Amino acid sequence: MGADNTEADDTMWCLALVSSIAVFFLSLVLQRRFALPAASSAISLFLQTADLLRKSTTKKVTSSCCAACGITEVEADDITLKECATCDLVRYCSDACQKNHWPQHEKACKKRSTELRDELLFKQPESTHIGDCPICCLHMPLDVDKSTMMTCCCKCKVIAAKLEPASDTNEQCETHMMKRVEANDPVALCQEGLNQYNEGDYLSAFEYYTTAAELGDAEAHYQLSTLYSLGHGVEKNEENEMHHLEEAAIGFHPSARFAVKHWIIAATQGDDDSIEMLLEIFQSGVISKDDLAAALRAHQAAVDATKSPQREAAEEYRRSLASVECT
Repeated sequence: MGADNTEADDTMWCLALVSSIAVFFLSLVLQRRFALPAASSAISLFLQTADLLRKSTTKKVTSSCCAACGITEVEADDITLKECATCDLVRYCSDACQKNHWPQHEKACKKRSTELRDELLFKQPESTHIGDCPICCLHMPLDVDKSTMMTCCCKCKVIAAKLEPASDTNEQCETHMMKRVEANDPVALCQEGLNQYNEGDYLSAFEYYTTAAELGDAEAHYQLSTLYSLGHGVEKNEENEMHHLEEAAIGFHPSARFAVKHWIIAATQGDDDSIEMLLEIFQSGVISKDDLAAALRAHQAAVDATKSPQREAAEEYRRSLASVECT
């Protein structure tokens, strides 16, 4: 069986090599006959694609057997190969094989895990961590003053697609929210953590934030990064601060962005602070005029996507109430 696998590897390599040579000679013929730069660019793209296909084929062949001892699942019915928990490059038949192979795999594993982490960090999100309105299905605005819906049942409570009336008193709001806290609702847990933080109980805030973060709440991760940065309720720790910032960014929290690429992504989500940062670093020549213009257009498109006649009417009503209170 081992010989069969070797022959399969050799066959795959030969096919990839022949394909690459054929495309190379095709590029020479087209360039000499037509002398078109476009043809050269197209052939270059074909070459890159062929190389990616070769690498993909090699990866599949390599991962079909244990990276340490070479045994396959076909050879032993009672063995199930498991991928490396950190990367997706190799598989092992046992913990012993993985431990023995670690010195050879360590460098590639760390490189690939960094690549996978960056893919998550710089992924272009479709929405923000707030999500969409469950009623009109439009993106929720980042400006909290333009939205009164809260998913922890404080302002409106949606149960089984039935909209219940809002509570009349703060006590009832608190009762509803604590029920959601007891049910391990991550949004309610994060909100209670914020309440505890505002009251000065940083330790309780840290506990609520931690529970919400473990349930995947991006806002909780962001608040934890703030605690580790300021040393409130915990000792200052830059490593933990950066970890929670990255987790919040992976959860599409625009305020958790901390680099140029991050600010561009946050700008495309409609984040005003990121636009200000991009304008500031543009003056220093860090980003180009074209990149800034693209970010500005994407930012405006994201803001426009949160608008609707109903929301504009609600905003006008809120302004009228504010003007009456002032008089």
